[in-house]
Amino acid sequence: MLILDETIAQAPPEICFEVAADVENWPSILPHYRWVRFRDKEGFAQGKVEMSAWRDFLGPLKYPTWWLSEMHHDREKGHVYYTHVEGVTRGMDVRWEVVGLEDGTSHIRIFHEWEGPEWPAIGGLSAKLVIMPHFVSFIAQRTLAGVARAAEARRKEKDEEEVGR
Repeated sequence: MLILDETIAQAPPEICFEVAADVENWPSILPHYRWVRFRDKEGFAQGKVEMSAWRDFLGPLKYPTWWLSEMHHDREKGHVYYTHVEGVTRGMDVRWEVVGLEDGTSHIRIFHEWEGPEWPAIGGLSAKLVIMPHFVSFIAQRTLAGVARAAEARRKEKDEEEVGR
Protein backbone atom coordinates (compact mmCIF):
# COMPACT_ATOMS: atom_id res chain seq x y z
CA MET A 1 0.00 0.00 0.00
CA LEU A 2 1.30 3.42 -0.95
CA ILE A 3 0.17 6.81 0.32
CA LEU A 4 1.34 10.22 -0.82
CA ASP A 5 1.25 13.48 1.13
CA GLU A 6 2.45 16.69 -0.49
CA THR A 7 2.68 20.45 -0.23
CA ILE A 8 4.12 23.47 -2.00
CA ALA A 9 6.63 25.59 -0.08
CA GLN A 10 7.39 29.20 -0.99
CA ALA A 11 11.11 28.52 -0.73
CA PRO A 12 13.82 27.14 -3.03
CA PRO A 13 14.56 23.41 -3.00
CA GLU A 14 17.98 23.76 -1.33
CA ILE A 15 16.42 25.34 1.74
CA CYS A 16 13.48 22.91 1.78
CA PHE A 17 15.83 19.93 1.56
CA GLU A 18 17.99 21.22 4.42
CA VAL A 19 14.97 21.70 6.68
CA ALA A 20 13.43 18.35 5.71
CA ALA A 21 16.67 16.40 6.19
CA ASP A 22 17.72 18.12 9.44
CA VAL A 23 15.54 15.83 11.55
CA GLU A 24 17.40 16.58 14.79
CA ASN A 25 15.93 20.10 14.58
CA TRP A 26 12.37 18.92 13.96
CA PRO A 27 11.18 19.07 17.59
CA SER A 28 12.02 22.80 17.65
CA ILE A 29 9.99 23.53 14.48
CA LEU A 30 7.32 20.80 14.69
CA PRO A 31 5.30 20.92 17.92
CA HIS A 32 3.81 17.47 17.31
CA TYR A 33 7.27 15.84 17.50
CA ARG A 34 8.20 14.59 20.97
CA TRP A 35 11.81 13.83 20.11
CA VAL A 36 14.22 12.85 17.36
CA ARG A 37 17.60 11.34 18.18
CA PHE A 38 20.18 9.36 16.34
CA ARG A 39 21.17 6.06 17.87
CA ASP A 40 23.93 5.69 15.31
CA LYS A 41 24.77 8.84 13.36
CA GLU A 42 26.94 8.41 10.27
CA GLY A 43 26.75 12.02 9.10
CA PHE A 44 24.15 14.61 8.19
CA ALA A 45 20.77 12.86 7.69
CA GLN A 46 22.45 9.48 7.78
CA GLY A 47 22.21 6.64 10.27
CA LYS A 48 19.74 4.99 12.60
CA VAL A 49 17.25 7.58 13.88
CA GLU A 50 14.60 7.23 16.56
CA MET A 51 11.51 9.42 16.28
CA SER A 52 8.42 10.01 18.36
CA ALA A 53 5.43 12.20 17.56
CA TRP A 54 2.03 12.93 19.04
CA ARG A 55 -1.13 11.97 17.19
CA ASP A 56 -3.66 14.55 18.39
CA PHE A 57 -7.29 13.61 18.79
CA LEU A 58 -10.14 15.64 20.25
CA GLY A 59 -9.07 18.47 22.54
CA PRO A 60 -6.19 17.53 24.83
CA LEU A 61 -6.18 13.82 23.88
CA LYS A 62 -2.85 12.77 22.39
CA TYR A 63 -1.49 9.36 21.47
CA PRO A 64 2.31 8.89 21.43
CA THR A 65 3.79 7.23 18.36
CA TRP A 66 7.33 5.88 18.04
CA TRP A 67 9.54 4.30 15.39
CA LEU A 68 13.18 3.61 14.58
CA SER A 69 14.47 4.05 11.02
CA GLU A 70 17.55 3.66 8.91
CA MET A 71 17.94 7.06 7.24
CA HIS A 72 20.01 8.24 4.27
CA HIS A 73 19.72 10.90 1.60
CA ASP A 74 20.68 11.94 -1.91
CA ARG A 75 21.25 15.71 -1.84
CA GLU A 76 21.53 15.98 -5.65
CA LYS A 77 18.11 14.43 -6.15
CA GLY A 78 16.64 16.20 -3.12
CA HIS A 79 15.56 12.89 -1.60
CA VAL A 80 15.56 11.61 1.97
CA TYR A 81 14.95 7.90 2.59
CA TYR A 82 13.85 5.94 5.63
CA THR A 83 13.25 2.27 6.29
CA HIS A 84 11.41 1.66 9.55
CA VAL A 85 13.22 -1.12 11.42
CA GLU A 86 11.39 -1.06 14.78
CA GLY A 87 7.93 -0.04 15.96
CA VAL A 88 4.45 -0.83 14.70
CA THR A 89 5.44 0.44 11.24
CA ARG A 90 8.47 -1.87 10.91
CA GLY A 91 9.10 -2.60 7.24
CA MET A 92 7.72 0.73 5.99
CA ASP A 93 9.72 2.51 3.29
CA VAL A 94 9.52 6.29 3.17
CA ARG A 95 10.84 8.67 0.52
CA TRP A 96 10.80 12.44 0.76
CA GLU A 97 11.21 14.30 -2.55
CA VAL A 98 11.95 18.01 -2.83
CA VAL A 99 11.54 19.30 -6.38
CA GLY A 100 12.19 22.89 -7.40
CA LEU A 101 9.54 24.60 -9.49
CA GLU A 102 10.13 27.29 -12.12
CA ASP A 103 8.86 30.09 -9.89
CA GLY A 104 11.44 29.42 -7.16
CA THR A 105 9.08 27.43 -4.97
CA SER A 106 9.31 23.73 -4.11
CA HIS A 107 7.02 20.74 -4.36
CA ILE A 108 7.62 18.48 -1.34
CA ARG A 109 6.22 14.95 -1.36
CA ILE A 110 6.36 12.09 1.10
CA PHE A 111 5.70 8.56 -0.12
CA HIS A 112 4.97 5.90 2.51
CA GLU A 113 4.91 2.30 1.30
CA TRP A 114 3.96 -0.55 3.62
CA GLU A 115 1.92 -3.73 3.67
CA GLY A 116 1.02 -3.37 7.34
CA PRO A 117 2.07 -4.94 10.60
CA GLU A 118 2.73 -8.66 10.83
CA TRP A 119 -0.51 -9.31 12.69
CA PRO A 120 -2.27 -12.48 11.56
CA ALA A 121 -5.47 -11.84 9.59
CA ILE A 122 -5.80 -8.11 10.49
CA GLY A 123 -2.37 -6.59 9.70
CA GLY A 124 -3.13 -5.37 6.18
CA LEU A 125 -6.64 -4.29 7.04
CA SER A 126 -5.51 -2.32 10.10
CA ALA A 127 -2.86 -0.56 7.99
CA LYS A 128 -5.34 0.32 5.24
CA LEU A 129 -8.22 1.46 7.45
CA VAL A 130 -6.49 2.95 10.50
CA ILE A 131 -2.69 3.21 10.63
CA MET A 132 -1.88 4.63 7.20
CA PRO A 133 -4.68 7.24 6.90
CA HIS A 134 -5.24 8.18 10.54
CA PHE A 135 -1.72 8.01 11.93
CA VAL A 136 0.93 8.01 9.17
CA SER A 137 -0.73 10.45 6.78
CA PHE A 138 -2.09 12.62 9.61
CA ILE A 139 1.39 13.08 11.09
CA ALA A 140 2.99 13.46 7.62
CA GLN A 141 0.62 16.30 6.70
CA ARG A 142 1.48 18.19 9.89
CA THR A 143 5.18 17.53 9.30
CA LEU A 144 5.01 18.82 5.72
CA ALA A 145 3.21 21.97 6.82
CA GLY A 146 5.80 22.63 9.54
CA VAL A 147 8.76 21.96 7.25
CA ALA A 148 7.27 24.32 4.64
CA ARG A 149 6.74 27.06 7.29
CA ALA A 150 10.31 26.70 8.55
CA ALA A 151 11.76 26.74 5.01
CA GLU A 152 9.72 29.82 4.13
CA ALA A 153 10.91 31.59 7.30
CA ARG A 154 14.52 30.68 6.48
CA ARG A 155 14.07 31.97 2.91
CA LYS A 156 12.65 35.23 4.26
CA GLU A 157 15.64 35.63 6.63
CA LYS A 158 18.04 35.05 3.71
CA ASP A 159 16.17 37.58 1.56
CA GLU A 160 16.31 40.18 4.35
CA GLU A 161 20.06 39.57 4.84
CA GLU A 162 20.67 40.13 1.12
CA VAL A 163 18.65 43.38 1.13
CA GLY A 164 20.63 44.61 4.17
CA ARG A 165 23.99 44.14 2.43
